[in-house]
Amino acid sequence: MTPLLPKRCISGVWKQGLTAVKMCSLALFPPPLPPGQTTLCESNNELLSGAYNSEERQDSSPLSLHFPRESLKLHSRPESSSKAAFLDHSETLWMRSAAAWRDGGFTGLLNEITTSHAEVPKWLLVTSGCILALLRWVSSFHGSLYPHVTLSSEDMIAEFSQVLNWPDCVVRAFAWHPHTDKFAVALLDDSIKIYNPKSAITPTLKHRLQRNVAAVQWKPLCASALAVACQNCLLVWNVDPCSLSTRPSSGCAQVLSHPGHSPVTSIAWSPSGSLLVSASPLDTSMMVWDVAAESCVPLQRVGGGGVTFLSWSPDGSHVLASTPSALFRVWETRMWTCERWPCIKGRCQSGCWSPDGSRLLFTVQGEMVIYALTFSGSPGVLPSMVKGPQTAVVVADLSETTFNSPDGDIVVGGEIQSLSWDPRGERLAVLLKGDPQAANRPAIIAVFKTRSNPIFELLPCGFIQGEPGAEPRLMQFHPNFQHGALLTVCWSSGKITHIPFYFLSSGISHVGLSGSPPLPHPQESSADFANQSLFTELIS
Repeated sequence: MTPLLPKRCISGVWKQGLTAVKMCSLALFPPPLPPGQTTLCESNNELLSGAYNSEERQDSSPLSLHFPRESLKLHSRPESSSKAAFLDHSETLWMRSAAAWRDGGFTGLLNEITTSHAEVPKWLLVTSGCILALLRWVSSFHGSLYPHVTLSSEDMIAEFSQVLNWPDCVVRAFAWHPHTDKFAVALLDDSIKIYNPKSAITPTLKHRLQRNVAAVQWKPLCASALAVACQNCLLVWNVDPCSLSTRPSSGCAQVLSHPGHSPVTSIAWSPSGSLLVSASPLDTSMMVWDVAAESCVPLQRVGGGGVTFLSWSPDGSHVLASTPSALFRVWETRMWTCERWPCIKGRCQSGCWSPDGSRLLFTVQGEMVIYALTFSGSPGVLPSMVKGPQTAVVVADLSETTFNSPDGDIVVGGEIQSLSWDPRGERLAVLLKGDPQAANRPAIIAVFKTRSNPIFELLPCGFIQGEPGAEPRLMQFHPNFQHGALLTVCWSSGKITHIPFYFLSSGISHVGLSGSPPLPHPQESSADFANQSLFTELIS
């Protein structure tokens, strides 16, 4: 195991922090379920299972959905490949050049000029050819430094998505509304459906720019606004919850775009909903959007080659920004400065925050561990380190572990696809990639119990499994489940199920919503965010 560089430079001096933690491993977990069994819920500190087609399971998940692949009208081929069949070849060179500029930028314009031999002066043809060759050489050199820039937009989204096997996944994105029991589902056919158990109407959102949806997220403190990360732009839908329309007009969507900022692979709202941040692996700037004004402020730093994943802390004080390279940044939103955290082995793959925003859990590509980064004043930090620099420490080892079963050995563990921490801070779900080439190494969800007093530690809870042949692809905790935690899982079969975890908590979550931070301007006054305590495990 290659450790993360557990240091940061403070005034030119390298220091390390001391954090009180305990490490957990998969060897402490109960064995996976036998074939034919599926996880139903957690009760009395134990995961319960049953036959996957039992009536008990169906009754316990009234919002469970199924999207058969055959029911979706998929795109037979990319839009660009069929464009030539509908071109009016009588268009003038200037019209074709304008279209090439619009679709492919400067490179597209040069390509159009160099292929129009009969209509272009020789000097312009030669000059365009030389410039195009130079651009391609520079692009190949840049690609050797950052290999991801040579990927297509769809392959790039798949590479950096939090969804396992995104290109072939029927459900490509999922988002619970932060305040009500409704959720948005983005499907393989680029449509988005909104489900509400209190309404018989299921609005379907479609837009000509809504291609290759990588993420969706509801705006906090708002009933109707849904942000969508698309291949070429951001869309912010405003869907009236009282509307009886099943197909809202495309006029209900704001289009937010910025040159060079595509494809968009990750988005995150501030806790008060006044700001939206977006990321693209091809853009070294993280965009901070004022959606109401349809304007943005780019936050750019040298190094990293782009931004791939964003996560805004629940108290609004920090933003995690991963890059395609072996480093990530943690932005503080008071003055919009950042700390740079280099890794040794790979990029930061996923991350999630504690309810009070004082602790960040994250994973690194190519490693089989979970790291914790603790900010000042959080439980489990030695008093001498309250204001000093922190170190990223390993809190869980997810190395491959073999479990014996009557049907043969099952190997669980390995690289981590994504993390999800419930809003009470008491259950942590970890999506393990598995090995698609090996039947005994399935993708699986491992759930930990988390507590912070007297020290921060992860405790084994169990594995989440679905019906035979179905593997988890995407997961998210319900933001307001009153009886513990509710984990929603999107499966490779196209099903969406909800697994409740019934337990007692030490209190009710009080996330700081003292307002979003200001736009990133040093002159702006900063907002103070209250420090909240992590919730602890009460069940023994």
